[in-house]
Amino acid sequence: VPPDGPYGVPINDRYGLVDVTAPGFWTDPIRERKFHKLDKAFKHFHVTERVIPGAALTLEDIFELGGEHFAAYEIHDREIEGFVDYVQNLDVLIIQVHADNGDLVLTDVSILLPERRQVYGSFCQWNFDYKNRSPGIYACLLVSRWAARNGYRYYNLGPVGDYSYKMLFVTDFEPIYAIALTDPD
Repeated sequence: VPPDGPYGVPINDRYGLVDVTAPGFWTDPIRERKFHKLDKAFKHFHVTERVIPGAALTLEDIFELGGEHFAAYEIHDREIEGFVDYVQNLDVLIIQVHADNGDLVLTDVSILLPERRQVYGSFCQWNFDYKNRSPGIYACLLVSRWAARNGYRYYNLGPVGDYSYKMLFVTDFEPIYAIALTDPD
């Protein structure tokens, strides 16, 4: 439920927002050190960035991009169908990183919300063989950089309550609202 809508109640989690235009975000010493370490770890990897109209994406495309992630986090097929429906009138950012040997290291899929000046991180699937390089955190860095280069103010990391690694990036929080549909009886 959108935070500015008339419905819903806040839940016990919140969205973590990265204000990529915030003074000091890119020059914070802790972030600078971590970002440099990530860049060094992925120095010889190949990054591709594509913006695709959501209407061009099929259910099969989304499963190809994130099927392992959906299975690992028990995300129901109906939720994926809902995602495909939701992005029909939106653009989607797909960032992928490949190793020199051709391995797909990560795929990050985000929704572009220009009216909110926001890139919303939908899901990131990464190759467990590269776990020691922190591909999920690297994906956050890549999307943050893309947002900054392309005139967006925020990268929405999604819920942050159970994902402490996201806190490296968070500059602001936004409440998450939910709605329950129940049988009136």
